[in-house]
Order: sequence, then C-alpha cells, then structure tokens
Amino acid sequence: MTFSGFTPHDFNVFSISGLDERMEAIKERIQPKFQEIGSFLSDDLALMAGNEMHLHIAKHARRTVNPPKDTWLAICHDKRGYKKHPHFQVGLFDDHVFLWLAYIYEVPNKTHIAEQFLQQIDTVYQTIPKDYVLSLDHTQKNSIPMEGLNISEFTQAVERFRDVKKAELLVGKHLSATDPLLDDGAAFLQYAKQTFETLMPLYKLSLA
Repeated sequence: MTFSGFTPHDFNVFSISGLDERMEAIKERIQPKFQEIGSFLSDDLALMAGNEMHLHIAKHARRTVNPPKDTWLAICHDKRGYKKHPHFQVGLFDDHVFLWLAYIYEVPNKTHIAEQFLQQIDTVYQTIPKDYVLSLDHTQKNSIPMEGLNISEFTQAVERFRDVKKAELLVGKHLSATDPLLDDGAAFLQYAKQTFETLMPLYKLSLA
C-alpha cells in the first residue's frame, strides 16, 4: 500500500470531542498513513545519515483527559525512543502539516548541540532556506519564517535553546491543510524527503 495523501477528513479528526473518540479516529485515519510515510522516509533517511533510522508513531499515552490537538510520526536512530534524540517529524495540526528536524526539551545534551550550532552559526543559518520556518515550542502551532529572521535573531533563538531548560528548537516546513501538494501522495513524499535532505547537515552536526 502506498501513501495517497492527506484529505480534509484526516484534518477533521481534531474537531472530534473526547479523548477516546479522537484517538480512535487518529488510529483509523492518520496512523496507517504515518506508517506508509515513515516506511518510505526511514529508508531514505538511513541512507542520508549513514546509519539505521527507526520509525516511531506518537501514541499520546500520557493523556488521560484532553484529546491531542496534533499528532505525528518521528524518525531517529534509536529504536527504543526518539524524544531524547535529534529526530525528524511529520505531523498534523488541524490546519497544517509540519515537517521538522526537532530538538525538544527532553534532549539531555541540549547545551552541546547548541554549542555545535553556535560555533558554526553562519553555516547553520545559511543552510536553512528562507522559505523554511522555525519553532521554539513543538506544542504550539505558530512558527517563525526564516525569511524574517536575521542571523542575530537566529543566534538568539539557539542561545535560548541552550540556556532555557524547557526551550526547544525545530526547523522545517509548514504546508497548509488546503495545499494541493497534500492531494498527491508521491509528490508529498518527495517533498518531505527533499526537506529532510536539506536539513541533514544540521542533524549530522548536532550529533558530532
């Protein structure tokens, strides 16, 4: 089975009330698609990274009352878990798809990763295309367009990631739920692959 794309029906899961009801819809509509996307991307990312890359699909297991307002897959080198490592994400909010290289607050060596970036901040900044976006909190929808961010402001974001315990750093792309690209599964997979290929030098630098 190959990925057929995302539809309005997929995004509508986030309008379903109740934790159990929304999770059931996510499992039925979204997670099979994540499996298809992840199977494709994990092989390509393994080739790019030079080591095995493993697919993880968010289970939202800690939730007991509030239904998730987004859901995602993650790909990283550790088959036991992804949150403590740099990882790649594909996921959905109700109004967009996100493609991230993600460093979330659980990463134990945040300081080292930030220092690696700060030592080569010009190269890091120039590696990220201006049509990409930056997020400082994976739980929030909003993002910062790179085209509006000068190198001083970008440096401040990396320093904040280093210095603030709960600070995060995610870089990648957003696609509106109405973007025609989401209708074409094969085209979306290539788009995701190219996005992550662009970010792979940062991923490798953060593991150095």
